[in-house]
Amino acid sequence: MDFRGLDLNLLVMLDVLLEEKNITRTGERIHLSQSATSGALSRLRYYFKDELLVQVGNRMVLTPLAEDLVRPIKDLLMQASLVANKTSAFEPSTSTRRFKFVLSDYVATLLMPTVIRRAYQQAPSVQIELLGLMDSPNELLERGEVDFLILPEDYLSGPHPTAKMFVDEYACVVWKNNPDVGSKISMEQYLNAGHVSILFGKQRSQSFDDMFLSRSGFTRRVEVVAMNYSLMPHLVIGTSRIATMHRKLAYYHTQHLPLRVLDMPLAMPKIVETVQWHEYRDKDPAHRWLRGLLQHAGQELDAAVASS
Repeated sequence: MDFRGLDLNLLVMLDVLLEEKNITRTGERIHLSQSATSGALSRLRYYFKDELLVQVGNRMVLTPLAEDLVRPIKDLLMQASLVANKTSAFEPSTSTRRFKFVLSDYVATLLMPTVIRRAYQQAPSVQIELLGLMDSPNELLERGEVDFLILPEDYLSGPHPTAKMFVDEYACVVWKNNPDVGSKISMEQYLNAGHVSILFGKQRSQSFDDMFLSRSGFTRRVEVVAMNYSLMPHLVIGTSRIATMHRKLAYYHTQHLPLRVLDMPLAMPKIVETVQWHEYRDKDPAHRWLRGLLQHAGQELDAAVASS
């Protein structure tokens, strides 16, 4: 096959360069010096007979040709990754594959201990890395930098396959000795109370319950902002504050903390936690094996709560 003298390793750099639009950041991501990255860009410009990146004001922008290259290069590198990992069959007991997930601490707490334990029993040398919620997780999946996203179905995008993990709903969590709340909570009590909430990523994105209440015309008095869901129930103890969180996670914490779980004073949509993977990995035997463990664990989680 004739690639007209193109070094295919340069395409890895070009993929990052088209995304970052910055030579320094590109070099940092692929562990090259700025001079080496600039040299690689020069070779790419010579090959494509196009500037690829041009300075406009104080930033770099893609040329029309570079814009046209973004998707084909990502597709090519994803296919190359699949070829590199291709075997005639997947043998869990001897595999050393590494899988990366993006998911909330909530899903990690409830689902992943079971998945990781069963994966270890079948594939003791398989590696699993859990990454917390961040800005633009769908872009990581698109670039092939992570294997799975586990998010509420409304937060997933793109053409890639998905499968349901489990269903949950929102509930109120209060300190067991909270003097201001009985066995039920009214909307007035809910809005007058102080709240523990959460924000995500560098952009400080709101949680779904915050967005839903705001769209419904309600404003809460948020007094504490937590870094993750698992911290929220700890922060209501000894106070009259309320944390709005997932019912399954709330009940998990009642096993260890002096808490009460109450119904929300208004109806909110169910949460359907869903796993998504890149379409190119759909038939990968290793991925199919791990997806099976994920779905089975999710079904068991739903069944356990339904029977309790």
